[in-house]
Amino acid sequence: MEETDEKLLNLSLAIVTDSGIERKRKRKGRDSEISPNLNSYEGCEGKIFWLLQMREQIFKRDHSRKAVAEDGKGLHLIHLLLISASAVDENSIDTAAENLGELYQNVSLNGDSVQRVVAYFADGLTARLLTRKSPFYDMIMKQPTPEEEFSAHTDLYRVSPYYQFAHFTANQAIIEAFEEEEQINNRALHVIDFDISYGFQWPSLIQSLSEKATSNNRISLRLTGFGRSMEELQETENRLTSFSKGFRNVVFEFQGLLRGSKLINVRKKKNETIAVNLVFHLNTLNSYSRISETLRSVHSVNPSIVVLVEQEGSRRPRSFLSRFMESLHYFAAMFDSLDDCLPSDSTERMSIERNYLGKEIKNMMNFDKDEASCSTYEKMETWKGRMESNGFIGIKLSSKSMIQAKLLLKIRSHYCPLQFDVERGGFRVFEREDGKAISLAWQDRCLITASAWHCVQ
Repeated sequence: MEETDEKLLNLSLAIVTDSGIERKRKRKGRDSEISPNLNSYEGCEGKIFWLLQMREQIFKRDHSRKAVAEDGKGLHLIHLLLISASAVDENSIDTAAENLGELYQNVSLNGDSVQRVVAYFADGLTARLLTRKSPFYDMIMKQPTPEEEFSAHTDLYRVSPYYQFAHFTANQAIIEAFEEEEQINNRALHVIDFDISYGFQWPSLIQSLSEKATSNNRISLRLTGFGRSMEELQETENRLTSFSKGFRNVVFEFQGLLRGSKLINVRKKKNETIAVNLVFHLNTLNSYSRISETLRSVHSVNPSIVVLVEQEGSRRPRSFLSRFMESLHYFAAMFDSLDDCLPSDSTERMSIERNYLGKEIKNMMNFDKDEASCSTYEKMETWKGRMESNGFIGIKLSSKSMIQAKLLLKIRSHYCPLQFDVERGGFRVFEREDGKAISLAWQDRCLITASAWHCVQ
């Protein structure tokens, strides 16, 4: 946008978000102010200008009242969203602005699950109409602070079985691999985690190991974690070290490495059981060559077990519309699943949707095509082929893993304490690949799949 146009847009948005007193003073003609005619805005920049007005009004409205969805309105919103996505893909500004404008008048960040998820997809499409230099692109794509993101992840971990299913299933496989080698591993376990993130996975492993140890026969746990920054690694180390002090029969040691570091930098001890943790990591590598390179380096360590957990999907950057449709199905299930975990007016739910799911939606639709920075989400069958072609063979997960997963759903999938029948809830777990994988699904939509692997020598 030209500088004068940006100033004009700033001024207009300031008027749109004026105080309630000023709006009451101008009550006459209020409807025309709230829904200005798209045809009165000329040119590409004018259409986007009108659209941003619509967006500003919906977010202003959401702060003042709770939206109530009409019966059958969800399908209409999805229809409008698909038309908008096609128009954005074809760079048809008029059609995109018209349909997105109507969406902004009917969605809500505190309405039902359809209204909520469509609001974030509408934001992603609107941002896609803007240039990266536009200040309004930054306004729509504003990233949560590290504190907000950590809080959102914590809330989702606490209330939903999503992350806990991934972590508990992976940890169960790691513990069983450790137990199989207890006669030769000197009661030493070394876990190499390729994406330590916040370290949420490891307190439960420390606790499980403590239950198998005694004060006279301690277990050694060494955790090598790859992180995005030294600050993240230091915070994770402090958190896990502090937690481990409550379990004196477990000797805990942490080594933090920046992502991209070579495995030759990993400290190893003789005869220890080595487990490689690939939980939500391979999808971040963005290219087949980087995935293969990582798997080859993992194979070179000759671990006793490799655990893999990934989102189910097919969001390779083939075409915008195919990625859009796959993402819509996935995130619609995620938003809907939160109905089973938290009340609709929960502040924790708003945090999860805004600072985690909503951020992912908008990033997915606005990745840099030249750098192929979109995450590599694939189906289980594709990951199986990748693992096998790089020297790994799948192993059958134990019945304990399935029992544990079902118990988790009973405990975590309902915010109402009276609803403990798994079949009545929307979450379910099921075996795949002849028991070599377990998936977590919301109704008929598979969300994530866990599997375990051995190296082929």
